[in-house]
Amino acid sequence: MEKSDLNKELKNLVHSPENHSYLLAVSGGVDSMVLAHLFNELRDSGCEFQIAHINYQLRGEDSDLDQKVVQDFCRKNDIKFHLYMVSEKDQKPENSIQLWARELRYRFFKRIQQKENLEFLVTAHHLNDQLETFIINLSKAAGINGLSGIPSNDNKILRPFLHFTKEEIYQLAKENNIEYREDLSNKKNDYLRNKIRLEIAPKLLETNDHFLENFKKSISYLKQTKDFVQEQIKEIENRLTLFNNSQKILSKDKLNKESNFVKFEILKQYGFTKEEEIAKIFNAETNSSFFSKGYQLIVHRDELILKQKTEDEELREENNILLIEKFDFSENQMSIPLQNIIEDIEEINKDFEWDFDAEKLHFPLRLRRQQDGDEFFPTGFLGKKKVSKFFRDEKLSILARQKIWVLTDSENSVLGVIPFRQDRRNAKNENTNKILKIFNEK
Repeated sequence: MEKSDLNKELKNLVHSPENHSYLLAVSGGVDSMVLAHLFNELRDSGCEFQIAHINYQLRGEDSDLDQKVVQDFCRKNDIKFHLYMVSEKDQKPENSIQLWARELRYRFFKRIQQKENLEFLVTAHHLNDQLETFIINLSKAAGINGLSGIPSNDNKILRPFLHFTKEEIYQLAKENNIEYREDLSNKKNDYLRNKIRLEIAPKLLETNDHFLENFKKSISYLKQTKDFVQEQIKEIENRLTLFNNSQKILSKDKLNKESNFVKFEILKQYGFTKEEEIAKIFNAETNSSFFSKGYQLIVHRDELILKQKTEDEELREENNILLIEKFDFSENQMSIPLQNIIEDIEEINKDFEWDFDAEKLHFPLRLRRQQDGDEFFPTGFLGKKKVSKFFRDEKLSILARQKIWVLTDSENSVLGVIPFRQDRRNAKNENTNKILKIFNEK
């Protein structure tokens, strides 16, 4: 690979760099340091960029040396440098380190982008990363979207190296004397991706001298197929759309007559990605609500009403979700499933089903994170209990505690700790006439 090839790819992806601004995620490894080097060469064309680095403090002195390489590069080239130093307040979990680290860094990147008004985030993912991701998604039955690879431009995250191999990046670093650090933790089989990188991918590469080149072509074909399928899905969706202004309304009856694949592909666009959940949508009672990260779906007779959350709602969602505005007392029962709200962490992604006496509740109901002083009257216990003590008694990990939702009413009283215990004071009893059911089924 010639340096000009990568430069050309970079310029094609960032097009008109003088009109945009970028935040580069730079770890100190060869990929991200080459990325920083090439962006630095674009400065003559008016490219505005800054660099962000996270010191997770997971590898002692090595973590500090990674930081130094990035910081020295920025100081030498007069580039604005942003550092996040992980501390005790970040509460590193014993398990799920990768998930914790990913959430932490993207939250950090987003905060910088908003503060500095930087339009794009740029990462240094390359073709070997693409292969590893393909294998991971293949093992998860991810479908054509997962198998068509990491997108080079997705939701303003740019990945200009996806067509280039790790070896080519090493070559370019050597030819241009680019300083970088090797992350020795990548040599351990602690995580699935490392196992694929160290054991599975090398065996695949041995089968064919042109394996990565052919893999790149296959990814391209899969992406073209995905794009074609999505065009067809969009045409079908347009035929089924009854209204599309402040909210989208789809014909439930007509959509239900389509294949399971079409139903899944249409609703997946709105964040509903579990096949079993989609089946429940079509069997749900009228006025049932389903939630994804960006949408609320309401089943209303023969219609599916999709309400997009506002930007303010999305910003608040990390700590506060409006679950139900009011109860329709013309119905005897309303049901709210929580599949797309509960994090996929084994400790907390459990089945539960709570039935409330709707006439006793103070609406609206919300989900929020635990707060100091929270207490409730859990079913199966005598008296009341502090939610913080309940967490300790359940021996929940710090990561799980951070992801647990507490159900509250309009007076901020705790109605339950999801998915463990419901507050017994408002639970359904033999005299209940109007039932609000809140549940989760994995």
